[in-house]
This record gives sequence, C-alpha cells and structure tokens, in this order.
Amino acid sequence: MLAAVGLLPWLSGRDPALTVLRARSAEQEPTAEALAAVRADLGLDAGPFTLLGTWLRGLPGGDLGTSWVSGADVLPSVTGGLRVSLGLMGAALGVALVVAAVLAAPTLVRGRGTSGAVAAVLAALPEFLLAAVLLVVGAVWLGWFPSAGWQGPAHLVLPALALGVPAGGLLGRLAADAIPAVLGERWVELWRGSGVSRARIARAALRRALPPLVPQGGMVVVGLTGGAVAVETVFAVPGIGRTALGAARSQDLPLLQGAVLALLLLGLSVGAAAALVRHRLLGPGLRDAALAAPPPRRVRIGPAVPVVLAAVLVAVVAWGLLRDPYTVDTAARLAPPSLPHPLGTDGLGRDVLARLGHGAASTAGTAAAVCALSLLVALLLGFLPGVAAGAADVANALPPVVVGILVAAVAGPGTGGAATAVALVSWPPLAAHAAALVQEVRASGFLLAQRAIGAGPGWVLTRHVLPSVAGPVARHAVLRLPGIALALASLGFLGLGAPPPSPEWGLLLDESRAYVERAPWAALAPAVALAWLAALAVSLAAYASSDRARPAGHPGAAPRLRPPSPAP
Repeated sequence: MLAAVGLLPWLSGRDPALTVLRARSAEQEPTAEALAAVRADLGLDAGPFTLLGTWLRGLPGGDLGTSWVSGADVLPSVTGGLRVSLGLMGAALGVALVVAAVLAAPTLVRGRGTSGAVAAVLAALPEFLLAAVLLVVGAVWLGWFPSAGWQGPAHLVLPALALGVPAGGLLGRLAADAIPAVLGERWVELWRGSGVSRARIARAALRRALPPLVPQGGMVVVGLTGGAVAVETVFAVPGIGRTALGAARSQDLPLLQGAVLALLLLGLSVGAAAALVRHRLLGPGLRDAALAAPPPRRVRIGPAVPVVLAAVLVAVVAWGLLRDPYTVDTAARLAPPSLPHPLGTDGLGRDVLARLGHGAASTAGTAAAVCALSLLVALLLGFLPGVAAGAADVANALPPVVVGILVAAVAGPGTGGAATAVALVSWPPLAAHAAALVQEVRASGFLLAQRAIGAGPGWVLTRHVLPSVAGPVARHAVLRLPGIALALASLGFLGLGAPPPSPEWGLLLDESRAYVERAPWAALAPAVALAWLAALAVSLAAYASSDRARPAGHPGAAPRLRPPSPAP
C-alpha cells in the first residue's frame, strides 16, 4: 500500500513538480526553470523507487521525511493529526455507544427482534450533511458551541455528534440483530426455569452476543479515526484524515505516506486488540467446540411495510424521471416547494425532484452492485479467518478518498473508478462479521454430532455453516448500502466519480450544503431518499428472514432439512 502511494504522481501521469509548485505558491508561473528547481530540490529525477527506498530507510529511526510543500518534518504533523483524530474518535465512540444502547435496550428487554428501520435510518444519515445542520443549529442559531477549530472540549461536541449518531445506528442495528438469536438459545430457557433474574439473563445474553460484534466495533473505531474526512473538513478539524486528503491533493508524498502508515498501523493494532477481546469473551468454548449455534431470529414484520416503502420510492423516482434535471432557471433559484417544483429548486434553479429521480439509477444501482460484490467477497473470505483478518484490518484503515485517488490515477476519474475504489474498502466489516460467525458455528457442538452420524464436509458447509452465516451478513450488507452510496457520491464530488452536473444524490447533498440554512429542502430531499432506501432495504431483509424463523408446522414455514443417513 505504501508503495502504491509512493507511485501516485507517476501513476497519475501528472508532473509532480508542477503539482508541488502550485501547492507551494499558486501565483508563481510554472516556467521550465521553476519546475527544474523543484525537481532538483525534491530529487525527482532519481525516480519513484529510489525516493521510496530512501523514505523506507528512515523509518527505523522515526524519520518520516520532510514535507515537499511546507519543508517541515512529517512526523510532528502526522502525530499531531493522529492525536486530534483519536480525541475526536473517543468522543464520537462515546456518542455511538449511547445511541447503540438506546436502540438495543428494547430488544434486550422484550426478547424479540424488530425490523431495525430506525437504526437503519440513523446509519444512513450523511455525516457531512448532519455536520452542516449541527453547525447551523448549534453554532450559528443557538451559539452554544464553536463553529470551527480545535482548541478545547467545546470543539468536540458537534463533530462527535455528526460522527457518532450514524455509527451508533450501525452498532445498534447489529446488536439488535444478534440479541434475539441469543435469547432463543436453550440455556436461556433453563435459566428462566431455574428462577434466574431477568437482569442477570440480560447481562449474560449481552455478553454472549458481543463476540461477533467486537470486530465490528474495531472497524467503527478505525473508521471514526481515519474516515472522518468530511466532518473534519466541515469543522476545520486538523485530523489525520484531513491531513491525508490535503497531502493527496497536493501530491505531498512524504506527508501522505506518513499519514497512510499511521492509519495502517492503527487499523492493525485495533484489529489485533478486537481479536484478543473476542477470544477472551468466548473463553474455552471456541477451542473445545462447546458453542451452540443460535437459532434464526424471529422478526414480526408483514409484507405491507416493504411494499409501501418501495411503492413510495418508485413513485417519486418515476415522477422525477418525467422532468428535466438539467434546465437552469436563475429566476427560480432556491425556490421553495410549489406546484411547478414539488420539491423546490437548487442553487441554479434546477428542479430537485427531477434531479432526484434521474440520479436514483446511478446512485442506488451502482451502490447495490458494489454491496453485492462486497457480500460475495466477505462470504468467501469468511471461511478463511486467518487470511481475512489482516487484510480486512489493512483495507479498513484506508479512507475511501485516498483509495479513490489511487484508483483514479490508474483508471482515470469516472463512475467505474469510484465504484472500484469503494468496493476495495467496503468488504472488510462484512468479512470480519462473516469470519467471526464462521468460527463460532464451526465450534458448535451440534456440528460434532452431524459429523458423528456421517455428515460430510459438503453437507455441513451447505446445510449448516453457510445458512447460519449468510443471513446475518446479508442483513449487515443491506445496512451498509446507503453508506456505500454516500461514499460513491463523495468521490464524485472530489472529481473522482461522475462529475457535475450529474444528478447523483451525494452531489445533490454537497451542492446544497451551502444553502442548508436558507433552502433546507434542497438537501432534505436526497437525505430523505437515502434514509428511505435504508428503511426499505432493512425491511426487505427482515421480511425475508422472518420466513426462516417461523415455527415448525406454520403454513409458511420452510421445510426442515434432515441429515444424511449415517455411514455403515
């Protein structure tokens, strides 16, 4: 990864001397003499591999090189940015855990699952739009918190809320999905019959549900540290993600390599710590094949919920497809919703409904394809936990923006390049989830009984392991669909995806961010569409899983699978 970053200027085909010269002084004329002086100063004539080797030789002594733009040592910039991001991550993680606890508490108390639509909507909130709204309300209107900078605890509040609420929605949804399955295990019935208190059962069930969730918590921690680029930009927070983005834009290789190295080391460290915590929680059960596979979760949801959600979304998209998304009417700039413009207009007077409808295919369609590919990769790597763990930690540590820049340097900007970049970094949470479940299912006592009666590896894999893993991981993948759509759109805004005036939903959000206070409808429409898409996807997954969870004898229950006859 560090080698790929070191080759960035040469992969992009752009003259690094010209990029560095413009970053140092935008007014200076890029004459041949000026470019030659920059090349001589940076040693660019030696070639990328020589520069990379020189940089690597300085690592054992703690030397990360000198910034090509500012001339300052890279190490203080990287450590300072990492320290800021870790502080912001700690505050955001606290918010996320509170939100997750609020979402999961009703499930833990009632003992049955829900559709998870509320958690899905929270997880689908665009972080940079939420940051802009909090900035307007908390800093401008109320004046309770500072609007930008990083000087004290008061500067933590708004960025932590913007990052923590969506992350809490994700963690709460995963916890609410795991807890009902645990409460359906046999030991819970035995404890209840023995008179054990509900509070003690709830604590034990929560501990039992934590092992598959701990790797996801590690992924969230890393994402809140290095993936907070948009929020750090909105609030002018000098974090490591913003540092990496600025270095990538200016092709400041030593600074970019130092920031990426810090993110990679953080990802590996958090991944190793999460694996250790998970093994401690499981105890000897993982080694002694003494775990029990949880039964399918029971979700009470009828077909009317996904049908209504899908009908409304399709109707709005179809209505927008009948209108022109590119017509500019400066006389109708930021017009409120009316009969001619049901969802209002944007900053150029273009119809928001038309742009919402025409952007649905490129946004939701590409995100669905990336989501399906990530799910397939996760299921394949989940059966190789030793291989998946390290690769997932490395890939998860990289912000999609940095990967997008690398992909665009090779393949050029466009929707395909943006989709490739997001696909490269979207599978790690799913793979970690699948690997954790595979390990627990393989350590279940009932699999020993299946093998003892003659069940072969193929039967065990297709009839027990894969069905136990595919359902939860598929629901997890569906929950990440809106986030994937947002990642694609953010790359488009940076010029690495579909460029303006494309009506991608993420571009609509970013274009309207400057007008949130004056014309909130322009940003509200794509934000509600993403939340609606999340609720639809989760309700569909919940309804599909409820069929598997129906009791035996139910008219719509799936047939029971019988093991093969034992070998003679």
